[in-house]
Amino acid sequence: MPTTRSSTRAQALNGNGTPVTSTNGEKRKLDSETPKTPNQKRARVAKGPSSTREVEAQTSAPQANASINVSSISAGALPLVPAVLTFSFDDAKKHLIGVDRRFEDVFGKMPCKPFEHLERVHPFRALVTSIVGQQISWLAARSVNHRFVKLYDPSLPEKPEDYDAHRTPTSFYPSPEQVATTDMTTLRSCGLSQRKAEYVLDLAKRFTDGRLTTEKLINADDEELVRMLTEVRGIGKWTVDMFAIFSLRRPDILPVGDLGVQRGLVIWFLSLHSPKHKWGFTPKKVPGSSSKKKEMSRLAAPASGDKDELPSFGSTSKVPEPDADGPSPDTSSVPPTTALEDAGDEIPSMPPAFTPSIKKTLYKPGEEEGFIAPPLPAGLTVEVLRSRLDGKKKIKGAFLTPKEMEDLTESWKPYRSLGVYYMWSMANVSE
Repeated sequence: MPTTRSSTRAQALNGNGTPVTSTNGEKRKLDSETPKTPNQKRARVAKGPSSTREVEAQTSAPQANASINVSSISAGALPLVPAVLTFSFDDAKKHLIGVDRRFEDVFGKMPCKPFEHLERVHPFRALVTSIVGQQISWLAARSVNHRFVKLYDPSLPEKPEDYDAHRTPTSFYPSPEQVATTDMTTLRSCGLSQRKAEYVLDLAKRFTDGRLTTEKLINADDEELVRMLTEVRGIGKWTVDMFAIFSLRRPDILPVGDLGVQRGLVIWFLSLHSPKHKWGFTPKKVPGSSSKKKEMSRLAAPASGDKDELPSFGSTSKVPEPDADGPSPDTSSVPPTTALEDAGDEIPSMPPAFTPSIKKTLYKPGEEEGFIAPPLPAGLTVEVLRSRLDGKKKIKGAFLTPKEMEDLTESWKPYRSLGVYYMWSMANVSE
């Protein structure tokens, strides 16, 4: 049976399950800091609970070119991903606005949340949450996640909503060591299927034996990150991309298998090259069209049959598919996934849909006298983009091929993640 935490709220557990006590209001010191360099602020990787004030202090100063060393941290609570950026957010904005001035309006309409609202991230928790959320609604995933944590802290309230409001990125979460020694029956009692329980155990064992660490995840390049995480059972390329954007805040990630991003890109570039093509609202707003509703339910899920299909970020609520050996979750009250902004830190904060006023921004350059749009990549024309958006000539269920996505966003490098964030909102424009 898993080790449990004392009901005393001032207590926390180290990674080996040993209680560590602290007095109310006490700030925990960080165990490791990277040395300062002439052009670099100090980056810190923290462990264990900390005060809200301490978290806010870390979010105020983004850092450039950080290489974070946590090797000196002793065994215990898993080090967190610091609330810092490895690049200049202002430079990224200037770059994107420089290649497409419509981005200036977009940044003004909506904050680029993963890169502006910085919080420390518990990497094990983020990845477990991704596994739990596979093929079920965010509401069902929140319930299972809460019951999973409650296995290790029975003092938690029965309902997740009674806990979520007070939860922070540094609040209690079971350590990989605790999870790795939990028997399958206990894990399944919180609502995990046999497969998901196996996936979670595999992930926990990799963090326990050192194959995965916070330091390795932070300092791996993008290709190495994909290799390390896709070796984990139940994690595919799409989940890695989401983790890289929302947890590690990598600046140049392009999730080529994401249908929401694909549709957003088609709208973005079609509006620039053909302002007379007045694309309509998302199919979820078109009554009486079950085929269109079904199509929208697939947006922002992997288009390539990835093994880690997750809830539909940036689209209408997805009809969850049951686990192979588990019951279908109750989805009668599942809201659209635009509510993910308010779902707590368990789920990546996907952006809400733009309102129709975004069209003024999208069409602005094409309506200016003398404006000439940059050429589309070879093989893509206005007619092709129109047919893709209208669903007439899609490619194996996708709006764009990976190469087409790469070519369209070439000028966004090395800050494609920021543009991608807004494509989800573009794909789901609401009335």
